[in-house]
Amino acid sequence: MLTGRTTFAFRLMLSALWLALAVAVRSGEVSLPPVPLASTYQQGVALENYWISEKLDGVRAYWNGQAFLSRNGNVYQAPAWFTSEFPAIPLDGELWMGRQRFAELSGAVRKQTPLDEEWRGIRFHVFDVPGPGPFYQRYEQLQRLVLESRSPHLVLVAQKPATSHSALMADLERIVAQGGEGLMLKRQDSLYRAGRSDDLLKVKTYEDAEAVVVAHIPGKGRLQGMMGALEVELPSGRRFRIGTGFSDDLRTRPPLPGTRITFKYYGLTATGLPRFASFLRVRDDEPESSGFQP
Repeated sequence: MLTGRTTFAFRLMLSALWLALAVAVRSGEVSLPPVPLASTYQQGVALENYWISEKLDGVRAYWNGQAFLSRNGNVYQAPAWFTSEFPAIPLDGELWMGRQRFAELSGAVRKQTPLDEEWRGIRFHVFDVPGPGPFYQRYEQLQRLVLESRSPHLVLVAQKPATSHSALMADLERIVAQGGEGLMLKRQDSLYRAGRSDDLLKVKTYEDAEAVVVAHIPGKGRLQGMMGALEVELPSGRRFRIGTGFSDDLRTRPPLPGTRITFKYYGLTATGLPRFASFLRVRDDEPESSGFQP
C-alpha cells in the first residue's frame, strides 16, 4: 500500500507530467506520447504476475487533464459538462457505451460538435494513470482519483489477480457469452511505457488485425449486383480478400477504397496470410477534424 508521503510524492510527479504535457501540446512542440499497446496472450504466460479486466470494445482515449486525445493526437470534442469533474492530470482509458455498440459510440465521439443526448450514454472507463511507478501502485492512485472526482461519467475498470489458464478461459467464455469481446491481462509490476509489449495482453477467442480496403470484388449468385468481397492490404503490403462477416446493407454500400477496417482470423495459412478472415467493423474512431482545441 502507498503511504501518505508516497502518495503525496506520486501526485506531485503526476502534476508535473500533466503540466509539461499541457504546455507542450498547446505550444505545438509535441504530439500526444504513444500509449501502451497490447500483444496477444499465449498459453504458458506466468499468469501469477498479471491482473485481469474485461476488454472493452470502445474508443481508446487519453485524458490529458484538459481534453480527450486519440492515439494519433486528435481531439474528441466532449461536452464541457461531461468532463467538468475530471481530475486535471492524465488518465488512460476507453470511451464506452456498452457491449456491441462500437459503431454507435464511434459515430458519437467523432463529431466536431458533440450532441448531449449521445454523450449521456457514454462513460470514460479508466484503466491506468500515465506516470512513474509499477502498475499496482498506479492502480491504487487511480482508485483514489475516481473516488475523489465524484464524476458520474468516470468509471474505474475493475481488475482482479489472474490464477490459472483454465480459470482464465472460464472467465473468457463467460464474458463472450454475455456479449463481451474478451479479456485484458496487465502485468502488475509493469511501468507505463509506449509501444507493444507483453506488459499488456489481450485474450480473445480469435485474433484481430487491421487492413486498408484496396478494391471491391463483385458478388455472384445471391450477391449479384452487390459487393462479394473486399480486397485489402496489410501493413506489410501483402493483399488478400475478405468475403464474410458483411450484412447485405454493407454489401450494398461497402467501405470505400482507402478505408481502414478491422477483421478477425484464426491463425495464419502456410503462406503467412490470415486464416478464415472475417470482417468485423470499419475502424473509423478518429475525430472528424484534428488539432488541439481545449
